[in-house]
Amino acid sequence: MRIFDPHIHMTSRTTDDYQAMYTAGVRALVEPSFWLGQPRTSPASFYDYFDSLLGWEPFRAAQHGIAHHCTIALNPKEANDPRCAPVLDELPRYLVKDSVVAVGEIGYDSMTPAEDTALAAQLQLAADHGLPALVHTPHRDKLAGLHRTIDVIRESALPPERVLLDHLNETTVEHATDSGCWLGFSIYPDTKMDEERMVAVLKTYGTEKTLVNSAADWGKSDPLTTRKVADAMLAAGFTEDDVDQVLWRNPVAFYGLSGRLQLDTAPPQALHEGNSILRGGE
Repeated sequence: MRIFDPHIHMTSRTTDDYQAMYTAGVRALVEPSFWLGQPRTSPASFYDYFDSLLGWEPFRAAQHGIAHHCTIALNPKEANDPRCAPVLDELPRYLVKDSVVAVGEIGYDSMTPAEDTALAAQLQLAADHGLPALVHTPHRDKLAGLHRTIDVIRESALPPERVLLDHLNETTVEHATDSGCWLGFSIYPDTKMDEERMVAVLKTYGTEKTLVNSAADWGKSDPLTTRKVADAMLAAGFTEDDVDQVLWRNPVAFYGLSGRLQLDTAPPQALHEGNSILRGGE
């Protein structure tokens, strides 16, 4: 079984998680840029973080045979902080990097005017750079947030077929399907979807243009939920081809819209910027 996790925050995970993911079948992932729990206080902290998504995390992933790509953006939550606004002006120099396969996470958190501005600006950046967009739908008032998101997408230069609406659930899936966008579901304990609910959605809406991710981060989360969905699908009567479509071919197709997806992992380097994952080992 081959698995592509299209949304996971490996910056928050241990190296042991990479090993467990490989054992479970994960061979590729996309790490979206997001907030870090504690608010950043200057744009420079974003740039160091973006650099880690382009350097250190691909290095760590390669040690375990996993192809690592990322998405770059000013996230919705921190779009409300005026100290972070200059990040929008610096994004173009990151969006040209080979391993950046989308603009994201963008979208809404509290549905403020500042988030309106950031979302519209970054959808335009995606269009300008020939990239798809990974859009975070809000955790609160999800249906209203989805409608507002779709309205902004329709007003943008980016076609809906180049947009992935993430963190969907039973409340929002029908409307998201009607939008023409790709559908993303996060299997995340307690606060988002679980495996059984995901299987029920797949039975109702099918496997086309649907991506399943773990969204694992520094919260209570599990980097192996993609494999658990695959197992649950098989137990529910889906075929191995269905599983491959949802867990591999669909994310490959969506992020392949960037023209930058490289799924062949190169032999891992021993060092990155003079450092290894061995905590000082040669």
